[in-house]
Amino acid sequence: MEGVAMKDFWQDRSVFISGATGLLGSWLAEALLDQGARVICLVRDWVPESRAVSNGVLQRSVVVRGELEDYAVVLRVLNEYEVDSVFHLGAQTIVGTASRSPLSTFESNLRGTWTLLEAVRQCARSIERVVVASSDKAYGEHSVLPYREDTPLQGRFPYDASKACADLIALSFAHTYDLPIAVTRCGNLFGGGDLNYNRLIPGTIRSVLMNERPVIRSDGSFVRDYFYVRDAVSAYMDLAERLPGEGFSGEAFNFGNETPLSVLDVVGRIVAALGQPELTPIILNEAVHEIPQQYLDCTKARTSLGWRPQYAFEDALKETLGWYRDVLLPRESA
Repeated sequence: MEGVAMKDFWQDRSVFISGATGLLGSWLAEALLDQGARVICLVRDWVPESRAVSNGVLQRSVVVRGELEDYAVVLRVLNEYEVDSVFHLGAQTIVGTASRSPLSTFESNLRGTWTLLEAVRQCARSIERVVVASSDKAYGEHSVLPYREDTPLQGRFPYDASKACADLIALSFAHTYDLPIAVTRCGNLFGGGDLNYNRLIPGTIRSVLMNERPVIRSDGSFVRDYFYVRDAVSAYMDLAERLPGEGFSGEAFNFGNETPLSVLDVVGRIVAALGQPELTPIILNEAVHEIPQQYLDCTKARTSLGWRPQYAFEDALKETLGWYRDVLLPRESA
């Protein structure tokens, strides 16, 4: 069973997802629906162009309108829909936005987390598993790489600090109240459906498809672990299926491709894949509040879960490019 979703595990389960309209949330909700789960999505903003809407994910789900910070709403949802599984993905995820607006970021990422987990605590008899999304950003800057799960969490900038705090809050609830909570720390997610065009991969793809030179905020040397959304879905589901088992509850797991790439390398691969080598990047070299090098060691996930990513970066990029072609160049793709 290692690394393979358990047959019929999700059939008829009642699954709550926060952040279901985001990149990972829409893909995860779709996978759970396809496996027979009843999915309940908490939605703050209705985004018509989001993948969750365009692919019919929300139309197949129970949709509750409200904010994650609203304890009464969250508690009602967990009780009323007899939720047994929780995926907490909801957060303010943009580094630049966090730097400009730390208060709203802390409200969303911290208050949202402790509000949901307190509601889980009140419904502990019915809830069997909770997976909380942290981030590799929670580790902060370290001289020794790659990050392991025992690397200290020392995020310094607003987004990084918010994820480090949410991570610690989740593990605190797990260990203090014996709740079946596990934490994921993933690399930089990408894939079809990411509408945050200020991120490197979707922004570069859109620029090149529009026959424009891509813009790089940094000097191009920053290194990240780029993690395909379909691999992330399998990671979340595999981990959730092990809960509340020993060795999983109260634990954090790194998930990534373990193939660190520089910004210039990623941009070069996108430009080459789209056949536009003349569109050389514009390098602004003005990035602030970002860590130069971040990438993960996923040995724990491999040994404990038998999990491995299934997509090489090139294959994942090919699928991703196809999604953006269909969305941004519908006439040409037709």
